[in-house]
Amino acid sequence: MRIAVDAMGSDRSPYVEIEGAIEAAKEFRHEIILVGDEAILKKELERYRPYPKNITTYHASEVVGMAEPAITPIRKKKDSSISICVELIKKGVADALVSAGNTGAVVCAATLNLGLLPGVERPGIAIVFPSLKGPSLIIDVGANIDPKPTHILQYGLMADAYSKRILGRSNPTIGLLNVGEEVTKGTDFVKETHALLSASRLNFIGNVEGRDIYTGKRDVILCDGFVGNVVLKVSESVAFTITELLKRELKSSLLARFSVVLAKSAFRNFKRKIDYAEYGGAPLLGINGAVIISHGSSNPKAIKNAIRVACEFNEKAVNDHIMEEIEKWKK
Repeated sequence: MRIAVDAMGSDRSPYVEIEGAIEAAKEFRHEIILVGDEAILKKELERYRPYPKNITTYHASEVVGMAEPAITPIRKKKDSSISICVELIKKGVADALVSAGNTGAVVCAATLNLGLLPGVERPGIAIVFPSLKGPSLIIDVGANIDPKPTHILQYGLMADAYSKRILGRSNPTIGLLNVGEEVTKGTDFVKETHALLSASRLNFIGNVEGRDIYTGKRDVILCDGFVGNVVLKVSESVAFTITELLKRELKSSLLARFSVVLAKSAFRNFKRKIDYAEYGGAPLLGINGAVIISHGSSNPKAIKNAIRVACEFNEKAVNDHIMEEIEKWKK
């Protein structure tokens, strides 16, 4: 399998992309194509010689900045690392792409150049997050901030397929994020969406409140991209704050420091469960291709795991199963 990695997208590019790609190349044995300014990439790769032979480079002369409009890779920077990654998939040179760059630009470039799967009206970004009952899925976290109820229903169908194939849920429970569990709660948009989900073939259990996101009460939680992105950013902040406060308390006294030694493995496991780097990247579901979006502040581990997610996405034919679900819904 060939994975195109946008090596110029993250906050610390290309260093984290290169290091993460090298780790992935050693562990997964797939071909990895680093896309970006070849002079910079090759100079940085020299530091890792001898690096794996399954890593190659592909030149892209431009970079889309984080603050630039989403349409930039389409209208102005057609030779950007994001544009070239998408083009490599379109031409069949790569089987998937991973980018920690401008999310809106990745969504726009992938949607317009690769197209949507048959029957899908809008793509959605799905993230795997920890819960008390194991990994769960939330969609959408930023691709579509003004969806229609049918878009949310399609997110449910796509997330159901992904949850079955990647997370191993035989019959995923689906919940709709709302201000209350009662059917009468929420805006007209949420109520209409609830009705569509209730009439569908999905294992829709009903509304869920924000407090239930991490309890594992549902395997999949649906929401619009605006709300989902707020949930994502707040969750990242809470995880960081809890970790930092815990570190401070553990350094506050000799007894606390001694307890760290005794509970070292427990703290290590705790950190791993709440660390976004362990989950790698978020699949952009609904695109006619495998597109994995990583956090802009990704570290090498996050890039490596995003490459793993991209490989799993294709190996388990997620798009084929999404199309099956969409086709059933249309009937």
